[in-house]
Amino acid sequence: MEYSEVITENRAWIEGPVKMGRKTKQLLKTAEPGCIVVIDHEDVDELAAEELIRAKVKIIINAGKTMSGRIMTKGPLLLLDKAVPIIEINRLWYTFFQDGMTIRIDESGIWTDQVRIPYTRFTMASWDQLYRQAHRCFHVELGKFIDNTLQHALQESRMVVQPLHCPKLRTQVEGRHVLVVTRGSKYREDLAAVRAYIKAYKPVLLGVDGGADALLELGYTPDLIVGDMDSVSDRALGSGAELVVQSYVEGAAPGLERIRRLGLTANVLPCMGTSEDAALLMAYELKASLIIAIGSHNHMNEYLEKGRNGMGSSMLVRMKIGDKLIDAKGFSMLLSAQKTRSWLRNGAAGLALLSGFLAAQLLGKWMFPAALPGWSVLKGWLH
Repeated sequence: MEYSEVITENRAWIEGPVKMGRKTKQLLKTAEPGCIVVIDHEDVDELAAEELIRAKVKIIINAGKTMSGRIMTKGPLLLLDKAVPIIEINRLWYTFFQDGMTIRIDESGIWTDQVRIPYTRFTMASWDQLYRQAHRCFHVELGKFIDNTLQHALQESRMVVQPLHCPKLRTQVEGRHVLVVTRGSKYREDLAAVRAYIKAYKPVLLGVDGGADALLELGYTPDLIVGDMDSVSDRALGSGAELVVQSYVEGAAPGLERIRRLGLTANVLPCMGTSEDAALLMAYELKASLIIAIGSHNHMNEYLEKGRNGMGSSMLVRMKIGDKLIDAKGFSMLLSAQKTRSWLRNGAAGLALLSGFLAAQLLGKWMFPAALPGWSVLKGWLH
């Protein structure tokens, strides 16, 4: 075992209350600033890292492999860049922790009331070594991912081809834009970047599980919440939004138990795939005129980080929705309202922005028919 000589730059020990949970997204609902989180998280993804940083945790104790060397994840790098220490323990020690207990961490180990637990510090050097390892193995993982995707796409194709039996909702969807917000990397920033679009078009606001909380944080009330209800807050569920619980195709809907426990009611939507898939399909089947996706998952690393070894259902859903879907993932990285106004005032830069976007949309229309509606969204956003 390797031990760091100091836990932080300023002192050789850390003390604080424990907040623990095997699912990081569940744990963070009640984590207090300054707590010591104990997780069991294999390959800490960027979204989890962003949430841990927002929660202002003091230190992270991980009973899983922070990086396995299989996925090129930058989650641990985000944490280390923000000076959030990460230490790893053997999974057998996980049960020695309890919520609320106070522990002390020094260079010799983690001290509870009864035992000293050894640890290894996860450092920048650890991240660099494992990231390089994952990069070397990328082609192997990609091959496995493609095989899994195609295999499941073939198995699930008939279910996607058939119309989805949607519940009758009080929310009017037909003929309207639907903004679908999913908990994905940078989803809060991308949502904030389309404020002007929301004001101009007044789309149906659909939160996929915890995506509903992002809407509330920015001052919006979700019209619909769709998913298995495992990451959305009680506050969002009680916001007045119409609730739709995704169930397995055979009918079981585990998320209903929580809804009933809160004294709420919900519709049930039998649908294969992820909650994101279910939300996109439902908006399509209810005849939305345009579907804008925020925080969506669309590449191998994102699916592997979620524990999914393929994206068969998601690929099929996007094929079915076609040109009604606009993926606004990463929009905040390209544009901001303030910068755009400045570029437009500069004339040439504004023309280059608009010409470039239009050219990309026309090229996308030729190569991928789903691309062209993005022009109308940008136009509304600029207004």
